[in-house]
Amino acid sequence: MNELTLTLLRLGYLVLLWVMVFSVLAVLRKDLFGVQVTRKVTPRSAGAGPAPGSVPVPPAGRRPSPMPRPPAPRPEGPRTLVVTEGSLRGTTLTLGQAAILIGRAPECTLVLEDDYSSNRHARLSLQRGVWVLEDLGSTNGTFLGRSKVEAPVPVEPGVPVRIGRTVLELRR
Repeated sequence: MNELTLTLLRLGYLVLLWVMVFSVLAVLRKDLFGVQVTRKVTPRSAGAGPAPGSVPVPPAGRRPSPMPRPPAPRPEGPRTLVVTEGSLRGTTLTLGQAAILIGRAPECTLVLEDDYSSNRHARLSLQRGVWVLEDLGSTNGTFLGRSKVEAPVPVEPGVPVRIGRTVLELRR
């Protein structure tokens, strides 16, 4: 092999190593800082709506809507979700109307630090005044009491919900 070929092979190998180093750094940066979300702002066109800071005027012949009514009193049901076992033991979440997504993914409402839970493991949602638990296709399953959750099932206060090594309870 002549000297020129050997030098080109060495340079090619060096370039390949640097490409690998930069790709590793890019992956680490993405993991550390996440994906940057930017909001696209479009300029308002003429007649697209009221200008910012202006008061909307109702069309002629229409009355403005009345003041919103205060929310109806909630029935005496569970008000908090408490982590009783696992790495987040003692953590409490106040229950509202929104569903609670449980798992390891950062977008979950309750982010578990549990190797036995899936990214999107389970969901607790309020349906007709009753909290319902459903497994979202997790690998290791979700357990209500001692039974595995196969379909959406109502959850009573005080009944343990096991997700991996983490145990949760609804409390009043």
